[in-house]
This record gives sequence, C-alpha cells and structure tokens, in this order.
Amino acid sequence: LISGDLDSTNETTAHSDAGSELEETEVKGKRKRGRPGRPPSTNKKPRKSPGEKSRIEAGIRGVGRGRANGHPQQNGEGEPVTLFEVVKLGKSAMQSVVDDWIESYKQDRDIALLDLINFFIQCSGCRGTVRIEMFRNMQNAEIIRKMTEEFDEDSGDYPLTMPGPQWKKFRSNFCEFIGVLIRQCQYSIIYDEYMMDTVISLLTGLSDSQVRAFRHTSTLAAMKLMTALVNVALNLSIHQDNTQRQYEAERNKMIGKRANERLELLLQKRKELQENQDEIENMMNSIFKGIFVHRYRDAIAEIRAICIEEIGVWMKMYSDAFLNDSYLKYVGWTLHDRQGEVRLKCLKALQSLYTNRELFPKLELFTNRFKDRIVSMTLDKEYDVAVEAIRLVTLILHGSEEALSNEDCENVYHLVYSAHRPVAVAAGEFLHKKLFSRHDPQAEEALAKRRGRNSPNGNLIRMLVLFFLESELHEHAAYLVDSLWESSQELLKDWECMTELLLEEPVQGEEAMSDRQESALIELMVCTIRQAAEAHPPVGRGTGKRVLTAKERKTQIDDRNKLTEHFIITLPMLLSKYSADAEKVANLLQIPQYFDLEIYSTGRMEKHLDALLKQIKFVVEKHVESDVLEACSKTYSILCSEEYTIQNRVDIARSQLIDEFVDRFNHSVEDLLQEGEEADDDDIYNVLSTLKRLTSFHNAHDLTKWDLFGNCYRLLKTGIEHGAMPEQIVVQALQCSHYSILWQLVKITDGSPSKYYNDYGDIIKETLSKTRQIDKIQCAKTLILSLQQLFNELVQEQGPNLDRTSAHVSGIKELARRFALTFGLDQIKTREAVATLHKDGIEFAFKYQNQKGQEYPPPNLAFLEVLSEFSSKLLRQDKKTVHSYLEKFLTEQMMERREDVWLPLISYRNSLVTGGEDDRMSVNSGSSSSKTSSVRNKKGRPPLHKKRVEDESLDNTWLNRTDTMIQTPGPLPAPQLTSTVLRENSRPMGDQIQEPESEHGSEPDFLHNPQMQISWLGQPKLEDLNRKDRTGMNYMKVRTGVRHAVRGLMEEDAEPIFEDVMMSSRSQLEDMNEEFEDTMVIDLPPSRNRRERAELRPDFFDSAAIIEDDSGFGMPMF
Repeated sequence: LISGDLDSTNETTAHSDAGSELEETEVKGKRKRGRPGRPPSTNKKPRKSPGEKSRIEAGIRGVGRGRANGHPQQNGEGEPVTLFEVVKLGKSAMQSVVDDWIESYKQDRDIALLDLINFFIQCSGCRGTVRIEMFRNMQNAEIIRKMTEEFDEDSGDYPLTMPGPQWKKFRSNFCEFIGVLIRQCQYSIIYDEYMMDTVISLLTGLSDSQVRAFRHTSTLAAMKLMTALVNVALNLSIHQDNTQRQYEAERNKMIGKRANERLELLLQKRKELQENQDEIENMMNSIFKGIFVHRYRDAIAEIRAICIEEIGVWMKMYSDAFLNDSYLKYVGWTLHDRQGEVRLKCLKALQSLYTNRELFPKLELFTNRFKDRIVSMTLDKEYDVAVEAIRLVTLILHGSEEALSNEDCENVYHLVYSAHRPVAVAAGEFLHKKLFSRHDPQAEEALAKRRGRNSPNGNLIRMLVLFFLESELHEHAAYLVDSLWESSQELLKDWECMTELLLEEPVQGEEAMSDRQESALIELMVCTIRQAAEAHPPVGRGTGKRVLTAKERKTQIDDRNKLTEHFIITLPMLLSKYSADAEKVANLLQIPQYFDLEIYSTGRMEKHLDALLKQIKFVVEKHVESDVLEACSKTYSILCSEEYTIQNRVDIARSQLIDEFVDRFNHSVEDLLQEGEEADDDDIYNVLSTLKRLTSFHNAHDLTKWDLFGNCYRLLKTGIEHGAMPEQIVVQALQCSHYSILWQLVKITDGSPSKYYNDYGDIIKETLSKTRQIDKIQCAKTLILSLQQLFNELVQEQGPNLDRTSAHVSGIKELARRFALTFGLDQIKTREAVATLHKDGIEFAFKYQNQKGQEYPPPNLAFLEVLSEFSSKLLRQDKKTVHSYLEKFLTEQMMERREDVWLPLISYRNSLVTGGEDDRMSVNSGSSSSKTSSVRNKKGRPPLHKKRVEDESLDNTWLNRTDTMIQTPGPLPAPQLTSTVLRENSRPMGDQIQEPESEHGSEPDFLHNPQMQISWLGQPKLEDLNRKDRTGMNYMKVRTGVRHAVRGLMEEDAEPIFEDVMMSSRSQLEDMNEEFEDTMVIDLPPSRNRRERAELRPDFFDSAAIIEDDSGFGMPMF
C-alpha cells in the first residue's frame, strides 16, 4: 500500500546526493503481524466504568450513526459523537480516548479507521465526510479529490489557524492525541500491516494536496507521528542492546552453568526486536521521504517551520540514527530561509543539540560548514533571530573555543552596544564567556581568598577596561554595563576592588594603570552605580521603566545601601586624588545623587559629609569647566534637599561659598568698569571665571537674594554703549540674567492669585456692571470674545479633537454659564445683546471649514456647546430666528449627522428648539422687575385655546415672510382686550403711577431711537421707521394694558421673591431691578407648582401672543 503511493513522490536531485541508512532501507511489501513475547504496557490506566465507557465509545464509533449529510451530530445527552469533537473539547483524558478507540479498532478495524480518517479530514476544516463505501472502494487520491470538492472555499480559516483560546488548545490536543495513539499501539497494532499503512498513505496524499488546510494539517500530523515512531524506535534499540548484553553474558558462561533454553529465548527475542526495528524504520523512512523532503521547502512558512522543529527533536532524541550529515543538511539549508520564523526554528533546533557537549564530535563537520552563516545571523534584521543566533554562537564557544576565530568573536563583541536590549544582553553573555571564563582554575582558587585589587575580579576588571578602551565607544559605557549586568553582575558590583585599583599604588611587579585606563574605570564604575541604584536600563534601551518585582526592589535597596556606605568614605579620597583632572572629577561628582542620604545621619557619618563638602568647594575654586561646575551645582542641590536632616549643614556651606563668589564678582566688576577700555587680562579673567561659577550655580539654585542681575545688567549695558566688552563675559552675563528672570517667573507662577480675590473681585464686578450699562451689545461681544480666546488656547494645547468631558472644557462651559447669569432677569432689555452674542458665536463656530472635507465637522464646532449656555437668555421667538440663522451655515449632510463629533451642534440646536417653559418663566421674571406699578387683580384668565391661535398667527406673520431678511417679531396693534384686562383697571387713573417717558435702556427708547436699531439685528428700511412712529402711540396704550395683565398673573403666581417686590415702593423696585440686572451669580428660588402653572397659563408676557396686527413694527434679524 505504501510503496505504490511513494512511487509518485521523488526527491529532487539537489537534495538526494547524500543518503542515510534509513533512506536506503526499502519499503517492505509485507509486514509480520504482532508477535507474542513483547513487554507488557506499563502505562495503561484502569478501565473506565461501564457508563463512562459507553459514552466515550459513542463518541468514537459509529460514524454513520453520528452523522447526517456529512455534518456531526450529538446524542441525546449532548455528548460529542465524533473523535474530532472529543479532541477539540479536550474534556477527557487523551489516554482514555485512545484506549477506547483501540477497543473499537479491535472490534471493527474498518469503522475505527474510518473514524480516524474523518478525524484528520475534519481537523483540516473540511465539511465533507468519508463514508464506508468510499473507504472500501476508492483510492486515497480519489477520496482526497472528493473531499477537496466539498471544502469550504469561502473561508480561509481552519482549526490550526483559527483564533481564540479554544483553537489554540486544539493544536496541543491534536498533537497529544497522535503521540498517545502511537504509544498505546506500539506493542501490537502498529505491526498489523493495516493501520499504519492506511494512515501513512492518507497523510502522504493529503500533504501533497493543493489545499493549504490539508497540507498544513497532514504535515503536522505526519511529523508528530514520526516523532512518536522515533521514540518507539529508540525504545526498541534500548531493548535490543539490553537483550544483546544478556545474550552475551549468558553465552560467556561456563558450559555447565549455561542455560541453553534462556539462550534460545534471548536469541528469539533479539530477532523479534530486530524485525520490529526494521518495520519501524520502514515507516519512518516512508514518512521522511514521502512527506518531509517535500514539505520542508513548502511555500507556506508554517509548514516549513513544523518540519524543521520536528527534525531537531528527532536528532536530539535518537542521535545515533538521525544526528548525521544526511539529516543535518536540511537544517543547514533552511538557515537561509527567507522567513524569520523558519530561521528561528533552525537556530532553536541547533541550540538543543549544541547544549549537549557529548554531541560535539558529531556536529564538527556541520559547524565548520555552516559556522559563517550562523555568525552572520547575529546581524539578522529580525531581533528574535539575532538573539538566538548569538546564543547559538555562545554555545559553540562554550563547547569548543577553537571553533570560532577572532574575527568571528569580534563580529559579536560590538553587539553589546546595540540599542535593542535582548541582543545586547545576549552579546554580553558571549563576552562574559569569552573574556571572564578563561582564567586558570588553579590560579583562581589561590586568589579566591584575596580581596580588592588582588582578588580574581581585579584582573577581570582590568580586562573589562581594556575591552572598553579598544572598542573606541567611550560615550557608551552605560550600554556596556547594561549588557553585562545580567551575566557579570557580581563583577560589576565589586566597587571595593574598583576603588582599590584607583586609590592604591601598584605592588611590585604589577603594571600601573594609565591615565586613560583610570578615566575609563571611573566612567564604568559610575555607570555600575547608576545601574544598581536605578535598576533600569539606560536611556535608549527599552520602552520605559517597568515596575520592579518585590525581589528586584529589595535587591535595589540593598545595592543602594551598600554603595552608599562604601562611597561615603571613599569618594572624598577619590576627589582629593583626582581633583586636578576635570573629566574624572565630573564623573565622580555624579555619585552622590545615587546615595541614600539618610545614612549620613543614621550612620553618624557627618564627618565624611564635611570632608565631601570641603572637596567640592576645593573643586569649584579650582575649575572653571562647565561640566565640572554643573556637576558641583547638582551635587549641592541634591544634598540640600529638604527631606533630609543634613540640609541645614549643606545649606550653610553652600551659602558661604556663594557669598564668597558674589563678593569676588562685585569687586571684579567694579575694577573692570572703572578701568574701562584699559582693562587688563587679569581683570577680565577674574570677572569671567567668577561669573561662570555663579551662572552654573544659578541654574540649579535660587540666587536672587544676592541680586546678581544688577551687575550683569551693568556689564551688558557697558558692552552695548562702548562695545569693548569681551564676548564670553557678555554670554555669561546674558545667561545669568536669564536664570534670574526665570527664578522670578517661578515665584510668580507658584504664587496664588486667588488670595487677591477679596481685594479686587468687587472692582472687577463693578467694572463689568458699568460696562454693561454703558453699552450692552459691546459688553456681550466682549464676553463672547473672551470665551473664544479661551477656546482657541485650548485647541492649540490639545488639538482640534477636544475631550468634551475634560476639566478644561468644563471650565469654559462653567464660565459661560456665569456670564449668562450676568444678563439678569429682564430679557427684554438684554434681547439684542444676547442675540448679538449668539450671532458672533455661530459665526465663530463655522468660521473655518475642515480641510478633510465637508463631511467632517468644522474645527470650532465644539464651541456651540459653550454657546448653548446662553440659549436660556433668548426669547422664544428669538430662538426661532437664531435657529434659522444657524441653518444658513448647515448643509443637509450636517443635519443628518449623529456621530459623537457632531454632538455640540445637536445640543445647540436642541437648546434653540426646546425650552418654551423656561422662556416663559424668564420673561415673567423680567416683567416683574419693570419699573411700574399697578393694581393687582386675582380674577379671570383668558382661554387656553386663544394662545394657540395667536402662536399660529405669529408664525404666519414673521417666520414665513418673503422679505430678503428675516424679521424678529415686534409689538403689534392691540387685539380686543379680554375681560381680565377690563376688570383689572378698577382704580382711578389718577392713582396710578405715571410711566417715565424716557429711561435708559427701556423698550420705548429702543422703539423710538433709530440709532439703537443699527445693530446686528439689521438696519430697518425707512418705511419701517415711519410705520413705527405711526403705531408708537397705539403700542404704548396696548403695553399699559399688558402690564395690568402681567401684574395680575404675578400676584397669582405668588413667587416668594417677586411678591416682596410687588409689595415694595417704586424706589425699592428700581433697586431690585438693578440688583437682578447687575449681579454676577443669580439663583432663582425654585417653585413647587411652576411647571403646572406654566402648562395651564397662556403666555401673556409674549407681546406677539397678545398683539395681532401686521402693522406692528418688526426688528430685522440677520
């Protein structure tokens, strides 16, 4: 069966030049059945209970009973009825599933094999089902072609590639099932010349299919099947060796003690094991030649990776048969694969071989042939591959140092400076193996008891310094330390040895360190201190600081305490020795920033602090290099931290040092300015050197109390006037002045402006109130302009996509709400100002178009949400007019948008369309504050239907006009008054308080003053003005009647605050009106029955609802 299928799969000439013994073994035409005498299975579990066994057997037997039209079904209890479903769910132990399948196979091997075949078909994602007639009458090629026709071509997914945790677990269950199946059948069924022939033949055919799902699934199954057979072959080989030793031992016995029967049994057993071994090798040869040699170069990278991964397992598991050049060549060829995933599998397969040093002799030829390729892969474009390549080179170095040349090692050395940390760490491990693991063991044992420079680490530190200098990358010492931190941490933390190498003189016969070596050692030592104290990679390595574990945090604290206790004592001595070398001193002065400064107090080491401060002062006085001075300044800043008890001691020393330099600077400036153009070099040097020191300290310390700005300004002014000031002094003076200004700015910024609110808040309120009284429209324009400026600043900071729920946007909305409250309660007086505000706000929102297109919102659209805070201040008829003006800027697409970015527009439109009740209440409040008095009447109300009729009349009169400009409704001639108005005027006319004829900001003035009508609401035509004059007197009469109706309703409303107003005198009414108008924050008292009354009462405050005459005046809108 196998030979016929294998005849069609020929290996290419390029890959068949080197064969193996397994490849040369021909496939036998017949195989013997299982023989008695094999070792019994030791890994079988007890049989299951009858109930459990019946349920599982129902799932693995009876394909015809468990399927309908090729689709899996379930039994009445909801249990899976196919082998595929059992493996996919993974609820049962795999060995139990296999044992039950074996029982089914013993009862009817065709049915069991059919279920196994359908298992492989279904694992490929095919919906088709192989039936018993197809299995008995059709060849494998015909069955596969039939299944290909029933494959779902619409979906490219199949179980091995489907996402989700269930399918990820399916792959492991699938592989486990195949391994357990072979393991449980290794003593009988695999030798019956039926099951393995059928399975191998099917998998070979599927692996050659054009359908990726078939090819991928069958290759994985075949490779796992091969791995299981290799394990069986290994066990047989072990049994053969044991049997052969027993046979030799028995045969070498004396004739009298020799057991001939035992010899015959051992000889028969050895022969039987050899026959089984031959059969297993034939199976493996069939899989290898029929599937592997074709699929290891498949077009799909996943399939190639599977083959390389499994061949690595075979070579490691059964090295006697597979670890030779006949199989290693496939791994070597695949090192050049174009996909990083496959190259990665090759490297990991080789790592598992090179880890075992006993296998090195068998790998010698492969190493010599493919070493160059492996070394070059350390520079692979994919970092994961490069890391594994470096680890493989490290294993090769560990097994045989002669295998790598110096050039090969140098190619890996420079990778310790790589920006990618895993690559650098792997290269650091290689460097550690190469440089720090080659010393003589006997010499190491002799030096193990020594410490400091004579310890084993002394020579290793010298070697590290030489490597650092030879690399010629001195500015990357932190990268080198980070690369070696995981592999050489003990060496890098030996600060005692490092300081002894720097402080102590070399002993007789020891070569002293050069100046370059000392500088390099100091730089490396400072980097190791930083790495230990901060416990994170340097800048440029890694995406950021990760959270340390508890163990890492404890190690960090211990290391910090250790280095602090050591360098508190040794740092002053190091500064004293190298005080003349600016480079060394600049590096050494970085060490205190990593100290735990509490140890100065807790360890009673104040004397060492005094020694350190003394050395720092000496360094400041000795050097003028900017790096050294900035390091000293930073050290003082750290030691002066207020959280430590040593702050007072350090602050005194710092102040004394600054006092000394300030006095010196002042005297030097005076000398320099007095001499003028004849200043000599000494005076210039004194000013420049002192100014450099003060400028460096001014960067980290607030020196404003020393008033350095004055003398710096004098130097700059002299340079401007006379032009003889040296350039370096000008630069330093500018920089020092700059720092002085910045420190002053910090004080101003940190100050609390709110503490001046009590002093200046009332002034600002009064200013705003007077501004509104002078010109309401300009005041409204100022308010909306301020909001626009805040909005623009926010857009510049956060970009056009504002977070509408952020605190900044909420702050602008809150400010707009407070601005809206400043308009007071009289909406009639503020009508035009509020309308102007809305007009400017709408124009600002649509001022710019989105560059992406009209389907995207304008950049300032979010401002409408701020503008909606003023909608409650509009009269109802003005809301309609503003809404009409808004629609001029909208397109049909904008009106249909409902996305989140369009919510400000939707919110603003809703605020203009809705809110009729709030409008009526706000008009009520405005009318109640009018400076008039009348007799209150509690009788009579007009019918409700009259208001609806009047509203309809209003819509027909001004919204639907055909004029070129939309008109805002104004007072119209009076209709016939209702009985309520007639009954209200019960007092004599002489008792009524006369209406003032001219009042600033009142509605009559607005009606009869043409200048006040020249506004955003439009410029009326001349005939409109004449018409207003004709109807003015009629309107005043009607207005008096309306006031009577209003007062009657206000009395019935019985609002607490307004009832007091109506009971007061005229002067009290005027004061209350001004208070409502000018107050900054207004909170209306809630009314328990306001809503009910608003729903039942007609809107008498809407003049358009009472006055129905087309001859009334109108104010043009927009």
